[in-house]
Amino acid sequence: MIRQQSQHTQGDRPMKGASIRAIARGAIAGLLLPLAVGSAAQTPLRWDTPAPSAPVVRTPVQVASAAPVISPTGLVPHPLPVADGFNVRMFEDIAQQLVVDQRIPGMAMAIVQNGRIVSLRGYGITDTRAAEPVDTHTVFRLASLSKAFAGTMTGLLVNDGQLRWDSRVTDFLPDFHLRDAYATQRLTVADVLSHRVGLVHNTYDRDLEGNVDYRSLTQKLAYAPAACLPGDCYGYQNIAFSLIGDVVFAATGSFYSQEVERRIFKPLGMNDASYGLEGIEASPRWAKPHVHGRGGWVSITPKPNYYQVAPAAGVNASISDMAQWLIAQGGHRPDVLPAPLLATLHAPLVSTPGEVRGSSWRRARLSAASYAIGWRVYDYAGHQLVFHGGAVQGYRGLVALLPERDLGVAILWNSESSLPSGLLPTIIDRAIGMPAQRWLDVEPSDDLLYAEGRTPATQAGADANTSTASPK
Repeated sequence: MIRQQSQHTQGDRPMKGASIRAIARGAIAGLLLPLAVGSAAQTPLRWDTPAPSAPVVRTPVQVASAAPVISPTGLVPHPLPVADGFNVRMFEDIAQQLVVDQRIPGMAMAIVQNGRIVSLRGYGITDTRAAEPVDTHTVFRLASLSKAFAGTMTGLLVNDGQLRWDSRVTDFLPDFHLRDAYATQRLTVADVLSHRVGLVHNTYDRDLEGNVDYRSLTQKLAYAPAACLPGDCYGYQNIAFSLIGDVVFAATGSFYSQEVERRIFKPLGMNDASYGLEGIEASPRWAKPHVHGRGGWVSITPKPNYYQVAPAAGVNASISDMAQWLIAQGGHRPDVLPAPLLATLHAPLVSTPGEVRGSSWRRARLSAASYAIGWRVYDYAGHQLVFHGGAVQGYRGLVALLPERDLGVAILWNSESSLPSGLLPTIIDRAIGMPAQRWLDVEPSDDLLYAEGRTPATQAGADANTSTASPK
């Protein structure tokens, strides 16, 4: 997600990335394994680079992966059932309580399992000034949840042979420069998408917030101080990450947002999804951003700055759209997203240990954290969790996949409150059978607590369905 640099931007906590060379030497043994790929164009994502005077020939580094086994019907051939006590009605009841008395203005949640929607609902209102109910087609701003779309879009072009993961950025953007000439030539497509550009965290984000235009900031990268060589460490970026949009344009001749719409939104039936400020304002129904004001939440005009970096933070979508996105990322739409591509996108590439020291549920549940291609990958109490968070002024969101249970969760809300964040670990804990822990200051209603002991999880999910879908 975009890091909070002021009171109205977001919070991705800076952290010191582990050196790739140290990983290769075994300092983080077992983090990744060689990636399964589905075509000759699917090149490895990690390389050793020779001295500048030698021919540039990158060979794969043997690393570890928690990527799931591929199946034609999902990413795991025989996913485990959710644990006893997984009650969708309870999660919906908790979500409803979060909007009571405008603790938060509005939110929406989708839960999918085994390629089907088991919960899809909106809660609360779109705007405290002109209240309308949030429904399943209300559009929210996704902020850094957009990064997974950038990685996926690039992967589709890799599958097509239009570029490679190890393509140099300068092969497509010959005028691009970093401070060091060798670093400029070394930077690859995969480095950009995994935040291994070699820059310090959130380089020039403050300038972006100060209304400096994106093109000027990309040129300014030629003077940005380096933390390491590209590929050698993690440093979360928004401006440098969005270079991938320019690469997509150079490779296809089409604007990045148009390619995502053509290759992802339309095939998946993400009919409410769009890019940019114009996109969200043109939506028939959209949730206004809210900030704290005197007497409670106050709706404001969406801040346009981060819409400039479309690959990093440009997507708008409804919770209906996100349900289809979860189904596809879970491996149930191989006609659009091939399973080998998903394995590549979800395979961790660089350690991000600062994530383990984040919010309370991260501190309690995570033993390891990494960044992949537009996704974070966590070890959540011994279970792989593919995750990303997003935050920009007035909006927050979380998306997570639990491959071993074939479970996906998306939660979007239109305020700067952190309150709904605790709903995700509440759901994941129940899915894997962890002892209940209080991540939220609300409890399910008494009748649900009573029913929980005698209602099978699958039936609870079926009873709570607002909409169901299966892949086509």
